[in-house]
This record gives sequence, structure tokens and C-alpha cells, in this order.
Amino acid sequence: MSEPSKRPDSSERHEAIDISDFVYAATGARVRRLTMPDGSHWFPAVDVCKELGHSNSRQALTDHVPERHREILETVTGAYGLSIPAGREWRRDLNVISLQGLILLVNACTKPACAPFKQWAAEVIETVQREGSYTLEKAEVQPTEPGAPIAYAMPEQVAEAIVRLEAHNLELDEELANGQRKSIELRQQTLVLQQQTVALQREMLATQKAALAVQQAMVRALERIADRLDALVMEGRTPGEHVKGLPTTASVLAGWRQRLSVTADVWTVAVVIAPVLVEKGELREPLESIAARTGLSVHRVNECLRQLRKHACIRSRGGAEDGAPVYVLNQA
Repeated sequence: MSEPSKRPDSSERHEAIDISDFVYAATGARVRRLTMPDGSHWFPAVDVCKELGHSNSRQALTDHVPERHREILETVTGAYGLSIPAGREWRRDLNVISLQGLILLVNACTKPACAPFKQWAAEVIETVQREGSYTLEKAEVQPTEPGAPIAYAMPEQVAEAIVRLEAHNLELDEELANGQRKSIELRQQTLVLQQQTVALQREMLATQKAALAVQQAMVRALERIADRLDALVMEGRTPGEHVKGLPTTASVLAGWRQRLSVTADVWTVAVVIAPVLVEKGELREPLESIAARTGLSVHRVNECLRQLRKHACIRSRGGAEDGAPVYVLNQA
């Protein structure tokens, strides 16, 4: 995260420990920071409290940070004639705390990650009380040109804490990346399934339209047959009388038409089964087969057959070996 700052020239002032590493060791995170021209550091209180587990940042500041170590962002920047940093997260009324305020919040935190820092702080205080000062060990570095910044070795506890936290963060980043990849794969699979579902729905709709067209064509054909049968009856002739004693499909349908009030569904079933009954003398088709040929549901086919039985058009004669019902013409 970019951090607006103004640092004094390194030839004039050096920090024993890099401020970013120091704060990372203390909080376990890289928080936003403003560095003033005099080298003082200020941090958004909400960032620090979030990383340390303080749910109520205002209460945490009231309980653990004296007023001299907390300020409003506009007051801090205004004291140096600086403007508010750009970005929506840098508000004029943002509560900020000094480095001492950050350390006080860390000391009040119970997170295990803060333990090494607090242990080191305790050792610093004990050393100062016992010896009157605390000195960081200088790091062993190659000779550099005159005037180069002096390097210091970071306290072992702090360095170890930073290494552990960095490793933990790398693991979290890897887990996050894996989670994001799996999420993308899942969204892609979902999209494919949605596309397949849409295609299937379109196919089903096309099939339904085709079945409806076939049913409508059959109804129109039945109506023409019925009209022809009515005309034959009006003329005083019996359909199929050219073959005495043998029923024909037309004569069977004409007889059924006189016996019951015909609906489109009943006639659809009738025109399918009548030729089979006339030609073979019986009907042994499963209901599913008749449903497929008529475009009706199995339940509706069964209801139509029941109507034909009820009005003595056909009668049941048991069942076939495969369980299909057997029907014959009722010629009584």
C-alpha cells in the first residue's frame, strides 16, 4: 500500500530499525502510515485496531491511548502545512495515532502474534532500568563509502516474528489464490451448466411444439373423418358395407362417435387404437407407447381408454405377458 510520507535526508537522521519492519513486528501487518517532515509517524487508528482485534476502535483509544498520542488527520497535516492525502480512505476526521500510541495498543492486545514484540519491549525496559541505556547491535556489513547510513541488527525476537509473519502471510496469499482459482473454475462450470440447461429447455420447447402440431393435425383429420361418417349416415349407408359382417376403422369410429361425447383427446386415442383393433382383433400396446404416438401423457391416455370402456366401445381382456393391458372391440 502506498504511504504518503516526507522523510528527512538520511545524512541528517537515521532510524535504528526500519519503521515498516518495526510496525510489522508489532502488529503482524503492513498498516498505512504518514511520516511527517520531522520524522514522526502517524497511523490510522482503525487499521491498527483491526489488525490487533479491537472491535471498537474508539473505546480502544479511550482505554489505552492518552490524548497526546492520538489526533485527527486534518490537525496533524495542518500543523505542517500539508494537505489531506488523496483517496477516499483518507478522511479529514480520520483518527490517527502516533508510534507511541501504536505501541500502547499493542501492549493492550492479547493476540499471540504480539507476544514476541511485547517480550522484547519488556527486555528493553529492564535493560534501561538496569544499565541506564539500551543499544542495538550494529550489523556486520561490508565497508561503504563515507556518509552511508549505519545499519543495525534487529533484535532476534522481532526478526523471528517478522519471518514467521511473512511466511504465514505467504501461505495465506497462496490459499487465497487457490480459492480464487477454484471460484473461477466453479463459475465457469456453472456457466456451462446454465448454457446446457438453456439448450435443453429450447429442445423440449421445440419437441412440445412439434407434438402439439401433430395433435392438432390429428384432430383436424378426425374431424374430417367424423364429417364423412356423418354424411354416410345421413345418406343411409353404413361405412364399410362393401364387406358384410366385418367392421372397418371407419365403421368403428362412426359407432364410437354415436355412443359418446367425443373430445379431442379421446378422438386422438381412438384414431390410433381403432385400426389396430380392426386389423389384429385386439390391442396389446403399453400405455407409454400410445402416449408417445398421440403426444398425450400416460395419465391422459388411461383416462381416454376409461371413457371408451365406460361407453362400451372397447372392453378389457386381461393383460399381456409384459403387463400391458389387452383390449378388444365391444361388438355387442
